[in-house]
Amino acid sequence: VQLQACGGGSVLAGGSLRLSCLASGRPFVTGRMGWFRQAPGKEREFVAGISWSGGTIYFADSVKGRFTISKDNGRNTVYLQMNSLKSEDTAVYYCAADIKSPAYYSKRYASSASNYDYWGHGTLVTVSS
Repeated sequence: VQLQACGGGSVLAGGSLRLSCLASGRPFVTGRMGWFRQAPGKEREFVAGISWSGGTIYFADSVKGRFTISKDNGRNTVYLQMNSLKSEDTAVYYCAADIKSPAYYSKRYASSASNYDYWGHGTLVTVSS
């Protein structure tokens, strides 16, 4: 599986960006996807996760109400729509794929980076105030 994230850039606080992550090499529909981010000097943190069907979605509290996640199985792509961006959203954003089949897809499971099998290279988002 290869993941290619794009859509990052520089934006003013309050603005919006949409990140895309194209998956190739495996039937996309069977995977759970997640977005993580890593700010300078900080650890990688969970942003959002989506189940294989798209019916279960989780967000970090810091982005809830501002970010949305969706997936287009036909295009093998997962999206992260980011609105009302803040300077603290500045980070490199990574998409990740989990191809296992957990008995229960919980937020705790989705937010753990160790549960993801494949990672993209990341795309930089810079929010200036």
